[in-house]
Amino acid sequence: MSKGKVFLVGAGPGDIGLITVKGLEAIKQAEVILYDRLANPKLLDFAPFGCELIYCGKLPDRHTLRQEGINSLLVDKALEGKRVVRLKGGDPGVFGRVGEEAEALASAGVEFEMVPGISSGMAAPLYAGIPVTHRQFGETFAVVTAHDQSKDGKPVLDWKALASGIDTIAFYMGVKNLPYICQSLMENGKSPETPVILIQWGTFSRQKTLEGTLATIAELVAEQKFSNPAITLVGEIVSIRKKINWFEKKILFGRQILLARTGFKSSGLAQALTEQGADVIEFPRWKNAEVPVNYDILDKLAHYEEILFTSVESVEEFFQLLMKEQIDIRSLSANLYGLSKKTVTALQERGLLADITDHLFQNEALLVVGDSRVAHKYRNCDLLITSEKVVDDTFLPILKRILHEAKPDSIVFPSAQSVKMFFEEEAVVGLFPPEFLEGVKVICMGNKSEMAAQFYGVQSDGIAETPTREALIETIKKCSLDE
Repeated sequence: MSKGKVFLVGAGPGDIGLITVKGLEAIKQAEVILYDRLANPKLLDFAPFGCELIYCGKLPDRHTLRQEGINSLLVDKALEGKRVVRLKGGDPGVFGRVGEEAEALASAGVEFEMVPGISSGMAAPLYAGIPVTHRQFGETFAVVTAHDQSKDGKPVLDWKALASGIDTIAFYMGVKNLPYICQSLMENGKSPETPVILIQWGTFSRQKTLEGTLATIAELVAEQKFSNPAITLVGEIVSIRKKINWFEKKILFGRQILLARTGFKSSGLAQALTEQGADVIEFPRWKNAEVPVNYDILDKLAHYEEILFTSVESVEEFFQLLMKEQIDIRSLSANLYGLSKKTVTALQERGLLADITDHLFQNEALLVVGDSRVAHKYRNCDLLITSEKVVDDTFLPILKRILHEAKPDSIVFPSAQSVKMFFEEEAVVGLFPPEFLEGVKVICMGNKSEMAAQFYGVQSDGIAETPTREALIETIKKCSLDE
């Protein structure tokens, strides 16, 4: 068996748009991914189906996997011939222990690559409106680990050099030792009035900031119970935030939105909400289970007068089936239809004209193409079931972890089908007990999804006036969390 290869990838600080192109390509081709707590789990949506996902994040009070175990896993999986990604928050070369992992791989003769990521120490301040250098405020910048257990749990540093020689200092994970940090800087010449800002969950919509000075910040942190993960930035440059704070001004900043999805791919709706500043959790992830080929249907394809495609996926799967079975598309003489504009577009991209409709007379001249969920809707016509769509349970523990760290304040139902899935899909129902919706704003994309919610005893808090992203964003904005 040939040896595999390991990619030591920086995931960036949180916003999934900040991962590098090379890092994303590594995820898309991975067979095994070992990921940390600070790597945004949403990046795992780009992993191929069947990819083995291993959580090895470290929490403050416990270690899911010790570093030695992580090193061994990387070696073992590579020696099995697997393509392995080690996904680490921020940049793996900045307090990411990537050197230790690379040494272990090199000692075992395993091929590896290091893929840099955007460091949290620079990205989090920018998302808080603070560049780490500026000609007016500072031309030197240092990053410092603040949770090193060198002496009594406090970092051993050249405090004199930091206080007198560095304009801007970024301390990683410095909340616990903040009183000691502030005291050490002031004792070594830094002015007590030096501005300080703490940035928690930087680049996420749940980003929080707390400003003070070296003399006041420790007390403020204790009062507000501010906690890690956080970057502590010290320096006069913090004052520029008043002018150029941009991220926190987005209209959906701070919103944690749960988006029910019934398709395989991340939706354009999720992207639109993210662009307006929200954190969006799409659920669940779906996968296809194979179904036997219905040769009785394929043998009489040419005899149908109408063919209705129920989704974009049904179009893709239908043509994949024709290719596999060596059936010439020119043998079809039926009129083609789609249930949505996207479905019709998918047909048109293949050079086939189609109309949008959901009202066709169901008889033996009609063929309906779709996954197993359409079977109960169409009784008096032929069905070509192209796949069985099931929840990918590999991602359920990941979703639980996301929900634990960022409780949603809103849930968006883009269709009646998404409502039905939320209340009836066994794997999904288990994640969301009845009390989950207490205090959560329920937003519906249109009247059909609202009626579906009412059927299950849920009153919506907002309905988009039109089924568009713009109208939905406006509806979410109007649904204040203070109501």
